[in-house]
Amino acid sequence: MAYKTFAAIDVGSYELAMKIYEISVKNGIREIDHIRHRIELGTDSYFTGKISNDRVDELCRMLIEFTQIMKSYKVDDYKAYGTSAIRETENSMILLDQIQAKTGIKIEVLSNSEQRFLDYKSVASVGRDFQKIIEKSTAFIDIGGGSIQISLFDEDSLVTSQNIRPGVLRMREELTRVSYRSYQFEELVEEMFRGNLEIFKKLFIGDRKIQNIILVDDYASRILQKNYLKTNKKGHVTAEVFLEFVDTLKKKKTKEIAYSLGIAQENISLLYISSLMIKHMVKMLGAEMLWAPGVSLCDGMAYEYAEQNNLLSAFGKDTAHDFEQDILACARDINRRYHCIESRTAEREMAVLTIFDNMGKNYGLSRRDRLLLQLSAILSECGRYISLSNVGDSAYGIIMATEIIGLSHIEREIVANIVKYSKERFEYYDTLEAMDVHSYLTIAKLTAIIRLAQGLDLSHKGKCVNMKITNDDDKMILLVETNADMTLEIELFDQSAMFFEEVFHIKPVIRQKKSNI
Repeated sequence: MAYKTFAAIDVGSYELAMKIYEISVKNGIREIDHIRHRIELGTDSYFTGKISNDRVDELCRMLIEFTQIMKSYKVDDYKAYGTSAIRETENSMILLDQIQAKTGIKIEVLSNSEQRFLDYKSVASVGRDFQKIIEKSTAFIDIGGGSIQISLFDEDSLVTSQNIRPGVLRMREELTRVSYRSYQFEELVEEMFRGNLEIFKKLFIGDRKIQNIILVDDYASRILQKNYLKTNKKGHVTAEVFLEFVDTLKKKKTKEIAYSLGIAQENISLLYISSLMIKHMVKMLGAEMLWAPGVSLCDGMAYEYAEQNNLLSAFGKDTAHDFEQDILACARDINRRYHCIESRTAEREMAVLTIFDNMGKNYGLSRRDRLLLQLSAILSECGRYISLSNVGDSAYGIIMATEIIGLSHIEREIVANIVKYSKERFEYYDTLEAMDVHSYLTIAKLTAIIRLAQGLDLSHKGKCVNMKITNDDDKMILLVETNADMTLEIELFDQSAMFFEEVFHIKPVIRQKKSNI
């Protein structure tokens, strides 16, 4: 088949949406239908921990309609993702089972970092506009129903990504519990998230000048995309013009705003809150320009599907952003925050990748496992910031408490355990009880590799920068070309190699070759 028909379903906090796409190598990703239904699941789950039966029934009715629409388009494949409203539901496993039984649709729940990464992919899929904008200091602001994600770019590189609360729906519901006069509304919105925003600015921005904002939300973005502000380029607006627009909103009545902007009246309160949030972020960051590409989580899902099925067009491949480098950049940002010595982790990173690449696919390891191993090598020293004698546990706590954009919760836990057990005795049964078998084996295999790499340079003097690996039956020969004294590493190597040999049934052997230089 020359193309695939794909459906992306977003079960959001205040809207259920489905987009149908035709995806082909020749024509790229083409949206052919967009169905939306307003349903405020987050209103229930954020404040009661459960979604009411009435809303569950409504959700199921709409999903059944979605299945009929998918059949009419002869959809080849679909993905359905739930975000914060389902993520924060106490009985989410029971709820998801009920929905699948009634509708046949399997909903997967995204972690916050996975959700934001897909939103980010949806913008990056736009191509050249995204790449051009992030060459300058840029804040990527993703406003959801439950929280806001702010990611900083500088010279095409992701600097940091942090999540702050509340989002628009959570804020609106919290404000319904407060008695106030209309003239106080803007100040209350600012007060509810200003504290977290000021801390973010102090910790991660400092005196840096943020020139651009890339905006992803469900309300203000639509205004910019429809070009109601009459700018020179759709979706682009100067900070000055946008701030003037926000100020006009508070001078008009709800009906007037809805009529002039073509928005349903029930959405005006969320538009106003989102716009006020953006206004205060623009002022605090000092941004000059805003760009709202008008994309959604569904677009990110379609981009990911095209990626996974090798359906990106040649144009798309040429302009594609390197998302793996952004995940690694987040890990390096954690290192900087906890004052890790960059040269140590860089040497370990190089060593573990050399070992991994030598082993190939013969041991059930994937490209994604390679990334998790690289992240573990980068983060292997962060625990020293807290304790020099309990590095493993300290690092585990740091990694589990820190979102790494692009990783699922289970992947973050895998990385945290690899770092922990690279320093401590491997706890076979305790680890297995908390993990599925595949994750457990991944932890064991990657821990064995990182322990072996640590044993190659115990003194952290960069002795193994030039290393080649050859395989001889059941032995792995690690040939290190250096004139440095390797006595410590050679004499204690068996301790580091023991777990590797147990896991892979290969005996690592270290050999030194004197350099001619």
